[in-house]
Amino acid sequence: MKKPVIAIDGYSSTGKSSISKIIADKLGLIHMDTGALYRGVTWYALQHCLYENGAIDLHKLFSSLHKVELEFKNHDGVLILYLNHTDISKEIRTNEVSDHVSLVAKQKEVRDFLLQSQRSLAEKGGVIMDGRDIGTVVLPNADYKFFLTASIDERTNRRFLELSGLGIQADREQVKQNLIERDRIDSEREIAPLRKADDAIVIDNSELTKEQTIELILSYIQKI
Repeated sequence: MKKPVIAIDGYSSTGKSSISKIIADKLGLIHMDTGALYRGVTWYALQHCLYENGAIDLHKLFSSLHKVELEFKNHDGVLILYLNHTDISKEIRTNEVSDHVSLVAKQKEVRDFLLQSQRSLAEKGGVIMDGRDIGTVVLPNADYKFFLTASIDERTNRRFLELSGLGIQADREQVKQNLIERDRIDSEREIAPLRKADDAIVIDNSELTKEQTIELILSYIQKI
């Protein structure tokens, strides 16, 4: 029997990736953190495609995409993102990447570059993907679709704690403003904007723990 394909979309710092990883383990699925892929391209751009003033040279990035090799490797059950055979799992979580990822992610050239690899992985089933346009663009025929949301203050707290856990210094108000700006850019972009699929189940986990959110999602999957 073919294993299900599950799409989890939602706002930043709603726990999409960590929740998806745990559900993947529980159901024996492959987890693909699509947001990490966009962060990986952004990290590459910040290292190789900058103007003298520090802004990203998008045209140089587009012409360099053939040099970008992104792959996930399994390390003790955890999928680690590699860029051209180098572990960049910590680098992609920095504020520098967070400040630029929305600009990179809204570019059609970048989205087209990553889209086919995401769909190819899902064709055989047994995949859970999280991102911003999985249920609407990447996997519109997914067996299950969920959309996660939470209050801006709760998301700010989660993101701040995540950065602290990675040893990255951050200002709480700066983190909040970054999330607000990313919400705006992701929701207003012309190419594959952040939005809920019509048939997605909305879960507000502002007052739910990660474990409670996971159990709620699993209850819908087991119910159907």
